Amino acid sequence: MRSRPLILAATLTAALAATLLGPTGPVRAATADKWGFAFVDNPAASVWTVLDPTRQWGSWKSTFPALSAEGMKLAPGRFLVRFPQVGTGSRGNVQVTAVNRTGHYCEIVRWYQTGVDEIVDVQCHRPFGGRDDSQFTVLWTLNSGILPAGQGSYASVQYGPASIVQAYNSTGGSVTVTPGGGGYQVRLTGVGGAATLTGNVQVTAVSPNANPRRCKVENWAAAALDVNVRVVCYDQAGAVVPSEFTLSYHRERAVFASLGPPKYFGYVWSAGAGATNFNYPNGIGFNSIVATAPAGRYDVRYPTLGIRETHAQVTAYGTGPNYCHLTQPWTFVGPDALVDHLCFDNTGTPQPYRFLSTFTSRV
Repeated sequence: MRSRPLILAATLTAALAATLLGPTGPVRAATADKWGFAFVDNPAASVWTVLDPTRQWGSWKSTFPALSAEGMKLAPGRFLVRFPQVGTGSRGNVQVTAVNRTGHYCEIVRWYQTGVDEIVDVQCHRPFGGRDDSQFTVLWTLNSGILPAGQGSYASVQYGPASIVQAYNSTGGSVTVTPGGGGYQVRLTGVGGAATLTGNVQVTAVSPNANPRRCKVENWAAAALDVNVRVVCYDQAGAVVPSEFTLSYHRERAVFASLGPPKYFGYVWSAGAGATNFNYPNGIGFNSIVATAPAGRYDVRYPTLGIRETHAQVTAYGTGPNYCHLTQPWTFVGPDALVDHLCFDNTGTPQPYRFLSTFTSRV
């Protein structure tokens, strides 16, 4: 049961729900301002080490093609990722997905600039909260400006201890977060499509003290062109707790907000259909999900998207403390990408569950 101070705090914060209007600058190109993605294949690396070159890329490559994303372990489960030449302080949006079969999960501690580089600080935990190493995927992206109609949409938010820290909406509309009922109601104005669910949502817990936290999408819905997302966060015991978090939404664009390039990306919601199952360039409904053993494991096939350097993220969907991530690095059958998902209950035991998955090439 929540304590009275927490209830009062949530009520007061809800009454003053944080709102940030999207930028009103001129129309920009269809790419993110700065971005980088990577797969941490060796979380035990004790010195700066180049991360998997087939699963990393970033905006620095246009001017510094010889540079690569690197990583280094700080402590048990604690790992730094360095994106070169794109340092922008604590701005932008970060998403992290654990990659293992043991129920380990990962969260963001912080992101910041060192010299000319952008650093993302990640903490991973075993079930019940012990700090322990895990492979993971990580994405950082910074966006500004308003996109022309007909080029999809992207929105993101970082929510802090009691209010929005930063937010972006490619339509120029508002982003609001309203705490209440043990979770957070996020409203993204104007990003959706004609009163029907479309696009994809990703959520990651932020824990500046590296305490174990997991956040997920409990529910989402369309309201005219708006998208409403309910986020709920959990501790290592599976209890609902207040938490900082990041959220991003992308519709007919890659998860890092760009379009053309990349020309190969897709996403799928295991609990839905229609425009929540999208594949570019193939269209709606081309991605498939097949349940495999053990219960709770799902193979997602993204046809024709396995081109050049690639990236994957997943977020759990639904009620309760269950969570989902990737079992292993994704594989390829011809040009198709096969992404292996696994969901768990709070004990780290595989269990059938629902999720939002997204995949992209860098081209």
